[in-house]
Amino acid sequence: MSLTVRTISSADHLAYLTSLPSASFLQTPAWAAVKSEWRAESLGWFDGAKIVGAGLVLYRKLPKVAKYLAYLPEGPVIDFAAAVEGPGGLSAWLDPMVKHLAGKGAFGVRMGPPVVLRRWDATTVKKAVADPALRTLGDAPAAATDPRALAVTSELHRLGWREQVGEGGFTAGQPKYNFWVPLVDADGTPRSEDAVLRGMNQLWRRNIKKADKAGVEVTLGGVDDLAAFHRIYAETAERDHFTPRPLPYFQTMWDALNGEDPDRMRLYLAHHEGDLVAATTLVRVGTHAWYSYGASTTAKREVRGSNAVQWQMIRDALAAGCTVYDMRGITDTLDPEDSHVGLIQFKVGTGGEAVEYAGEWDLPVNRLLYLAFQQYMKRR
Repeated sequence: MSLTVRTISSADHLAYLTSLPSASFLQTPAWAAVKSEWRAESLGWFDGAKIVGAGLVLYRKLPKVAKYLAYLPEGPVIDFAAAVEGPGGLSAWLDPMVKHLAGKGAFGVRMGPPVVLRRWDATTVKKAVADPALRTLGDAPAAATDPRALAVTSELHRLGWREQVGEGGFTAGQPKYNFWVPLVDADGTPRSEDAVLRGMNQLWRRNIKKADKAGVEVTLGGVDDLAAFHRIYAETAERDHFTPRPLPYFQTMWDALNGEDPDRMRLYLAHHEGDLVAATTLVRVGTHAWYSYGASTTAKREVRGSNAVQWQMIRDALAAGCTVYDMRGITDTLDPEDSHVGLIQFKVGTGGEAVEYAGEWDLPVNRLLYLAFQQYMKRR
Protein backbone atom coordinates (compact mmCIF):
# COMPACT_ATOMS: atom_id res chain seq x y z
CA MET A 1 0.00 0.00 0.00
CA SER A 2 1.40 3.37 -1.06
CA LEU A 3 -0.18 6.22 0.90
CA THR A 4 -0.31 9.87 -0.03
CA VAL A 5 -1.21 12.84 2.17
CA ARG A 6 -2.76 16.04 0.90
CA THR A 7 -5.00 18.91 1.94
CA ILE A 8 -8.72 18.10 1.95
CA SER A 9 -11.81 20.24 2.36
CA SER A 10 -13.54 20.64 5.71
CA ALA A 11 -16.54 18.85 4.21
CA ASP A 12 -14.48 15.82 3.19
CA HIS A 13 -12.75 15.86 6.57
CA LEU A 14 -16.07 15.86 8.43
CA ALA A 15 -17.54 13.19 6.14
CA TYR A 16 -14.64 10.88 6.95
CA LEU A 17 -15.00 11.40 10.71
CA THR A 18 -18.74 10.78 10.44
CA SER A 19 -18.00 7.37 8.91
CA LEU A 20 -16.19 6.34 12.12
CA PRO A 21 -17.65 5.41 15.54
CA SER A 22 -15.95 8.47 17.00
CA ALA A 23 -12.90 10.73 16.97
CA SER A 24 -11.59 13.42 19.31
CA PHE A 25 -13.50 16.69 19.07
CA LEU A 26 -10.04 18.31 18.87
CA GLN A 27 -9.71 16.65 15.45
CA THR A 28 -12.97 17.98 14.00
CA PRO A 29 -12.80 20.73 11.36
CA ALA A 30 -14.82 22.99 13.69
CA TRP A 31 -12.02 23.02 16.26
CA ALA A 32 -9.98 25.16 13.87
CA ALA A 33 -12.45 28.02 14.43
CA VAL A 34 -12.10 27.67 18.21
CA LYS A 35 -8.30 27.90 17.95
CA SER A 36 -8.34 30.89 15.63
CA GLU A 37 -4.89 32.05 16.78
CA TRP A 38 -3.48 29.03 14.96
CA ARG A 39 -3.54 28.57 11.17
CA ALA A 40 -5.41 25.35 10.37
CA GLU A 41 -5.44 22.70 7.67
CA SER A 42 -7.41 19.48 7.13
CA LEU A 43 -5.28 16.57 5.95
CA GLY A 44 -6.37 13.36 4.27
CA TRP A 45 -4.51 10.06 3.90
CA PHE A 46 -5.27 8.37 0.57
CA ASP A 47 -4.83 4.82 -0.66
CA GLY A 48 -5.32 5.54 -4.32
CA ALA A 49 -8.52 7.57 -4.50
CA LYS A 50 -9.89 6.30 -1.18
CA ILE A 51 -9.50 8.37 1.98
CA VAL A 52 -8.25 6.15 4.83
CA GLY A 53 -7.29 8.73 7.48
CA ALA A 54 -7.68 12.39 8.39
CA GLY A 55 -6.20 14.99 10.67
CA LEU A 56 -6.65 18.58 11.81
CA VAL A 57 -3.32 20.40 11.82
CA LEU A 58 -2.85 23.63 13.76
CA TYR A 59 0.15 25.73 12.74
CA ARG A 60 1.70 28.09 15.30
CA LYS A 61 4.29 30.56 14.00
CA LEU A 62 7.67 31.00 15.63
CA PRO A 63 8.41 34.59 16.65
CA LYS A 64 10.20 36.56 13.89
CA VAL A 65 10.52 33.51 11.60
CA ALA A 66 8.11 32.19 8.97
CA LYS A 67 8.34 28.68 10.39
CA TYR A 68 5.70 26.75 12.29
CA LEU A 69 5.04 24.08 14.88
CA ALA A 70 2.53 21.72 13.23
CA TYR A 71 0.28 20.33 15.95
CA LEU A 72 -2.31 17.55 15.68
CA PRO A 73 -4.09 17.45 19.07
CA GLU A 74 -5.28 13.93 19.91
CA GLY A 75 -4.62 12.99 16.31
CA PRO A 76 -4.22 12.23 13.52
CA VAL A 77 -7.27 10.01 13.09
CA ILE A 78 -5.61 6.89 11.75
CA ASP A 79 -5.53 3.35 13.11
CA PHE A 80 -2.11 3.50 14.76
CA ALA A 81 -2.13 -0.06 16.07
CA ALA A 82 -3.02 -1.52 12.67
CA ALA A 83 -0.48 0.77 10.98
CA VAL A 84 2.38 -0.64 13.09
CA GLU A 85 1.47 -4.15 11.96
CA GLY A 86 0.83 -3.22 8.32
CA PRO A 87 3.18 -2.94 5.30
CA GLY A 88 5.89 -0.36 5.98
CA GLY A 89 4.79 0.08 9.60
CA LEU A 90 4.09 3.55 10.97
CA SER A 91 6.59 5.05 8.51
CA ALA A 92 4.18 4.38 5.66
CA TRP A 93 1.65 6.66 7.38
CA LEU A 94 3.83 9.25 9.12
CA ASP A 95 6.54 9.89 6.51
CA PRO A 96 4.14 11.35 3.89
CA MET A 97 2.52 13.47 6.63
CA VAL A 98 5.86 14.88 7.77
CA LYS A 99 6.90 15.57 4.18
CA HIS A 100 3.67 17.47 3.55
CA LEU A 101 3.97 19.50 6.77
CA ALA A 102 7.61 20.34 6.09
CA GLY A 103 6.49 21.67 2.73
CA LYS A 104 4.12 23.99 4.59
CA GLY A 105 6.99 25.42 6.64
CA ALA A 106 6.89 23.20 9.73
CA PHE A 107 10.12 23.12 11.74
CA GLY A 108 8.63 20.42 13.95
CA VAL A 109 5.58 18.20 14.24
CA ARG A 110 3.67 17.43 17.41
CA MET A 111 0.90 14.83 17.59
CA GLY A 112 -1.10 12.91 20.18
CA PRO A 113 -1.79 9.36 18.99
CA PRO A 114 -5.30 8.46 20.22
CA VAL A 115 -4.33 5.07 21.63
CA VAL A 116 -4.81 3.86 25.21
CA LEU A 117 -1.86 2.05 26.77
CA ARG A 118 -3.21 1.02 30.18
CA ARG A 119 -6.37 1.11 32.29
CA TRP A 120 -6.98 1.04 36.05
CA ASP A 121 -10.40 0.27 37.52
CA ALA A 122 -11.88 2.48 40.22
CA THR A 123 -11.21 -0.02 43.02
CA THR A 124 -7.50 -0.18 42.17
CA VAL A 125 -7.20 3.61 41.98
CA LYS A 126 -8.97 4.02 45.33
CA LYS A 127 -6.63 1.52 46.99
CA ALA A 128 -3.59 3.13 45.34
CA VAL A 129 -4.49 6.58 46.70
CA ALA A 130 -4.64 5.06 50.20
CA ASP A 131 -1.32 3.21 49.83
CA PRO A 132 1.60 5.41 51.02
CA ALA A 133 4.06 3.20 49.12
CA LEU A 134 2.57 4.24 45.76
CA ARG A 135 3.40 7.72 44.48
CA THR A 136 2.03 7.67 40.94
CA LEU A 137 -0.71 5.86 39.07
CA GLY A 138 1.95 4.00 37.08
CA ASP A 139 3.13 2.36 40.32
CA ALA A 140 -0.25 0.64 40.71
CA PRO A 141 -1.02 -2.60 38.84
CA ALA A 142 -3.03 -1.92 35.70
CA ALA A 143 -6.25 -3.84 35.10
CA ALA A 144 -5.45 -4.01 31.38
CA THR A 145 -2.47 -3.25 29.17
CA ASP A 146 -2.71 -3.08 25.38
CA PRO A 147 0.41 -4.60 23.76
CA ARG A 148 -0.56 -3.17 20.34
CA ALA A 149 -0.66 0.35 21.81
CA LEU A 150 2.71 -0.21 23.50
CA ALA A 151 4.06 -1.29 20.10
CA VAL A 152 3.01 2.12 18.77
CA THR A 153 5.13 3.96 21.34
CA SER A 154 8.10 1.64 20.74
CA GLU A 155 7.88 2.30 17.01
CA LEU A 156 7.66 6.06 17.53
CA HIS A 157 10.84 5.94 19.62
CA ARG A 158 12.56 3.94 16.88
CA LEU A 159 11.52 6.47 14.26
CA GLY A 160 13.00 9.39 16.19
CA TRP A 161 9.84 10.85 17.71
CA ARG A 162 10.25 12.30 21.21
CA GLU A 163 7.66 11.86 23.93
CA GLN A 164 6.80 15.18 25.59
CA VAL A 165 6.19 16.02 29.20
CA GLY A 166 3.29 18.34 30.01
CA GLU A 167 3.86 21.96 29.05
CA GLY A 168 1.63 25.02 28.88
CA GLY A 169 1.27 28.08 26.70
CA PHE A 170 2.61 27.47 23.21
CA THR A 171 2.02 23.72 23.20
CA ALA A 172 -1.61 23.58 24.36
CA GLY A 173 -0.79 20.02 25.47
CA GLN A 174 -3.56 17.52 26.18
CA PRO A 175 -3.80 15.29 29.27
CA LYS A 176 -2.04 11.92 29.17
CA TYR A 177 -4.32 10.47 31.86
CA ASN A 178 -8.10 10.68 31.61
CA PHE A 179 -10.99 9.24 33.57
CA TRP A 180 -13.73 7.32 31.76
CA VAL A 181 -17.11 6.00 32.77
CA PRO A 182 -17.74 3.04 30.42
CA LEU A 183 -21.32 3.00 29.13
CA VAL A 184 -21.10 -0.48 27.60
CA ASP A 185 -20.04 -3.81 29.05
CA ALA A 186 -16.91 -5.66 27.88
CA ASP A 187 -18.94 -7.39 25.15
CA GLY A 188 -20.34 -4.09 23.85
CA THR A 189 -23.77 -4.44 25.45
CA PRO A 190 -25.12 -1.02 26.54
CA ARG A 191 -25.28 -0.60 30.30
CA SER A 192 -28.53 0.47 31.95
CA GLU A 193 -28.87 3.60 34.07
CA ASP A 194 -29.32 1.38 37.11
CA ALA A 195 -26.11 -0.52 36.34
CA VAL A 196 -24.12 2.71 36.00
CA LEU A 197 -25.62 4.05 39.22
CA ARG A 198 -24.82 0.82 41.08
CA GLY A 199 -21.22 1.15 39.93
CA MET A 200 -20.85 4.48 41.72
CA ASN A 201 -19.69 4.67 45.30
CA GLN A 202 -22.07 5.27 48.17
CA LEU A 203 -21.22 8.99 48.42
CA TRP A 204 -22.03 9.65 44.76
CA ARG A 205 -25.34 7.76 44.96
CA ARG A 206 -26.26 9.55 48.18
CA ASN A 207 -25.44 12.97 46.69
CA ILE A 208 -27.51 12.29 43.56
CA LYS A 209 -30.46 11.34 45.77
CA LYS A 210 -29.86 14.37 47.99
CA ALA A 211 -29.97 16.70 44.97
CA ASP A 212 -33.19 15.12 43.77
CA LYS A 213 -34.81 15.36 47.21
CA ALA A 214 -33.71 19.00 47.53
CA GLY A 215 -35.47 19.81 44.27
CA VAL A 216 -32.44 20.53 42.07
CA GLU A 217 -33.58 20.81 38.45
CA VAL A 218 -31.17 20.19 35.57
CA THR A 219 -32.07 21.69 32.20
CA LEU A 220 -30.38 22.31 28.86
CA GLY A 221 -29.32 25.86 28.11
CA GLY A 222 -28.69 27.76 24.91
CA VAL A 223 -26.11 30.22 23.69
CA ASP A 224 -27.77 33.03 25.66
CA ASP A 225 -27.19 31.07 28.88
CA LEU A 226 -23.41 30.96 28.42
CA ALA A 227 -23.09 34.26 30.31
CA ALA A 228 -24.74 32.72 33.38
CA PHE A 229 -22.48 29.67 33.08
CA HIS A 230 -19.44 31.93 32.81
CA ARG A 231 -20.40 33.90 35.89
CA ILE A 232 -20.18 30.84 38.15
CA TYR A 233 -17.26 29.43 36.13
CA ALA A 234 -15.30 32.59 37.04
CA GLU A 235 -16.34 32.10 40.66
CA THR A 236 -15.08 28.50 40.50
CA ALA A 237 -11.77 29.67 39.02
CA GLU A 238 -11.23 32.14 41.84
CA ARG A 239 -12.10 29.53 44.46
CA ASP A 240 -9.95 26.78 42.93
CA HIS A 241 -7.07 29.03 41.85
CA PHE A 242 -6.99 28.58 38.08
CA THR A 243 -7.13 31.10 35.23
CA PRO A 244 -10.57 31.08 33.58
CA ARG A 245 -11.14 31.31 29.87
CA PRO A 246 -13.04 34.44 28.76
CA LEU A 247 -16.72 34.30 27.82
CA PRO A 248 -16.04 34.90 24.08
CA TYR A 249 -14.05 31.63 24.01
CA PHE A 250 -17.14 29.65 25.00
CA GLN A 251 -19.34 31.59 22.60
CA THR A 252 -16.93 30.80 19.76
CA MET A 253 -16.78 27.16 20.84
CA TRP A 254 -20.59 26.96 20.88
CA ASP A 255 -20.99 28.56 17.45
CA ALA A 256 -18.22 26.49 15.86
CA LEU A 257 -19.09 23.06 17.25
CA ASN A 258 -22.86 23.38 16.93
CA GLY A 259 -22.45 24.93 13.51
CA GLU A 260 -20.81 21.67 12.48
CA ASP A 261 -23.37 19.45 14.25
CA PRO A 262 -26.39 20.96 16.06
CA ASP A 263 -25.94 18.54 18.98
CA ARG A 264 -22.14 18.62 19.19
CA MET A 265 -22.00 20.82 22.32
CA ARG A 266 -24.51 21.09 25.14
CA LEU A 267 -24.82 23.36 28.16
CA TYR A 268 -26.35 21.93 31.33
CA LEU A 269 -27.72 24.16 34.09
CA ALA A 270 -28.60 23.01 37.61
CA HIS A 271 -30.99 25.30 39.50
CA HIS A 272 -32.22 25.15 43.07
CA GLU A 273 -35.22 27.32 43.93
CA GLY A 274 -34.39 29.60 41.03
CA ASP A 275 -30.67 29.90 41.83
CA LEU A 276 -28.05 28.57 39.42
CA VAL A 277 -25.85 26.30 41.55
CA ALA A 278 -23.88 24.33 38.92
CA ALA A 279 -23.32 24.31 35.17
CA THR A 280 -21.34 22.15 32.76
CA THR A 281 -20.58 21.76 29.08
CA LEU A 282 -20.64 18.45 27.22
CA VAL A 283 -19.20 17.69 23.78
CA ARG A 284 -20.10 14.59 21.76
CA VAL A 285 -18.64 13.10 18.59
CA GLY A 286 -20.34 9.87 17.62
CA THR A 287 -20.20 7.40 20.49
CA HIS A 288 -17.83 9.38 22.73
CA ALA A 289 -19.09 12.08 25.12
CA TRP A 290 -16.77 14.48 26.98
CA TYR A 291 -17.43 16.49 30.11
CA SER A 292 -15.42 19.51 29.07
CA TYR A 293 -16.00 22.39 31.54
CA GLY A 294 -17.72 22.58 34.90
CA ALA A 295 -18.66 25.26 37.40
CA SER A 296 -20.43 25.50 40.74
CA THR A 297 -21.27 28.15 43.29
CA THR A 298 -19.84 28.28 46.78
CA ALA A 299 -23.35 28.89 48.10
CA LYS A 300 -25.75 25.96 48.34
CA ARG A 301 -23.03 23.32 48.02
CA GLU A 302 -25.17 21.13 50.26
CA VAL A 303 -27.82 20.60 47.54
CA ARG A 304 -25.21 18.75 45.42
CA GLY A 305 -25.87 20.45 42.10
CA SER A 306 -22.57 19.20 40.66
CA ASN A 307 -23.53 15.56 41.20
CA ALA A 308 -26.98 16.17 39.75
CA VAL A 309 -25.66 17.75 36.57
CA GLN A 310 -23.05 15.02 36.09
CA TRP A 311 -25.69 12.33 36.46
CA GLN A 312 -27.93 14.02 33.89
CA MET A 313 -25.04 14.21 31.40
CA ILE A 314 -24.28 10.51 31.93
CA ARG A 315 -27.94 9.61 31.42
CA ASP A 316 -28.10 11.66 28.22
CA ALA A 317 -24.88 10.09 26.93
CA LEU A 318 -26.42 6.66 27.54
CA ALA A 319 -29.59 7.69 25.72
CA ALA A 320 -27.50 8.93 22.76
CA GLY A 321 -25.88 5.50 22.40
CA CYS A 322 -22.45 6.58 23.62
CA THR A 323 -19.95 3.93 24.68
CA VAL A 324 -17.96 6.14 27.04
CA TYR A 325 -18.50 9.21 29.21
CA ASP A 326 -15.13 10.92 29.37
CA MET A 327 -14.44 13.10 32.41
CA ARG A 328 -11.17 14.28 30.82
CA GLY A 329 -7.88 14.83 32.55
CA ILE A 330 -6.45 13.67 35.83
CA THR A 331 -2.85 13.77 36.98
CA ASP A 332 -0.93 10.60 37.77
CA THR A 333 -0.04 11.71 41.29
CA LEU A 334 -1.18 9.64 44.26
CA ASP A 335 0.45 11.93 46.82
CA PRO A 336 -2.24 12.69 49.44
CA GLU A 337 -0.63 16.11 49.98
CA ASP A 338 -1.16 17.03 46.31
CA SER A 339 -4.31 19.07 45.68
CA HIS A 340 -4.94 17.17 42.43
CA VAL A 341 -5.73 13.99 44.37
CA GLY A 342 -9.10 15.46 45.32
CA LEU A 343 -10.06 15.60 41.63
CA ILE A 344 -9.08 11.96 41.18
CA GLN A 345 -11.15 10.96 44.21
CA PHE A 346 -14.18 12.87 42.90
CA LYS A 347 -14.00 11.12 39.52
CA VAL A 348 -13.22 7.70 41.01
CA GLY A 349 -16.55 7.91 42.82
CA THR A 350 -18.33 7.40 39.48
CA GLY A 351 -17.01 3.81 39.40
CA GLY A 352 -15.22 4.34 36.10
CA GLU A 353 -11.61 3.76 35.11
CA ALA A 354 -8.40 5.73 34.71
CA VAL A 355 -6.85 5.44 31.25
CA GLU A 356 -3.35 6.29 30.07
CA TYR A 357 -2.96 7.61 26.53
CA ALA A 358 0.25 7.40 24.51
CA GLY A 359 0.79 11.10 25.20
CA GLU A 360 2.16 13.76 22.87
CA TRP A 361 5.17 13.22 20.60
CA ASP A 362 7.47 15.60 18.71
CA LEU A 363 9.52 15.08 15.59
CA PRO A 364 12.09 17.80 14.85
CA VAL A 365 12.09 18.61 11.12
CA ASN A 366 14.59 21.46 11.32
CA ARG A 367 16.74 20.54 14.32
CA LEU A 368 18.25 24.00 14.78
CA LEU A 369 14.88 25.75 14.80
CA TYR A 370 13.40 23.02 16.98
CA LEU A 371 16.18 23.59 19.53
CA ALA A 372 15.49 27.33 19.40
CA PHE A 373 11.81 26.58 20.00
CA GLN A 374 12.66 24.49 23.08
CA GLN A 375 14.80 27.31 24.48
CA TYR A 376 12.00 29.79 23.78
CA MET A 377 9.56 27.60 25.70
CA LYS A 378 11.90 27.35 28.69
CA ARG A 379 11.98 31.14 28.96
CA ARG A 380 8.20 31.52 28.93
